Amino acid sequence: MSRRILVAAALATMIAFVVTGISLASSTVRLKSNPTKLRFSTSTLHATHGRVTVRMTNVSKLKHGIAVEGHGVDKDGRIVAKNGVSSVTVTLKKGRYEFYCPVKGHKAAGMKGTLIVS
Repeated sequence: MSRRILVAAALATMIAFVVTGISLASSTVRLKSNPTKLRFSTSTLHATHGRVTVRMTNVSKLKHGIAVEGHGVDKDGRIVAKNGVSSVTVTLKKGRYEFYCPVKGHKAAGMKGTLIVS
């Protein structure tokens, strides 16, 4: 009897997520730093709403990181040296967000882009 109740509760929770539009899925998007300029390998990323991980591999001699901001979200990944990986995981609604390098001056120099969440 209690097993049926647990299964029913789990099913009801999943239905509630679907009805309210909350995604249970997660996605990972990847990019790299530019080896010679204060830029990323792309200026536009695409992800599905819900839990999103942005992974940036640093191929530059300079230290870099990854951050995501917008719609009340503001989270920075760690700063890494060459061949390091900086990542940030956030729960995002549909919309446009900014990703950027949180090292002082890098965003202002152009190390940024748009994350489009659908």
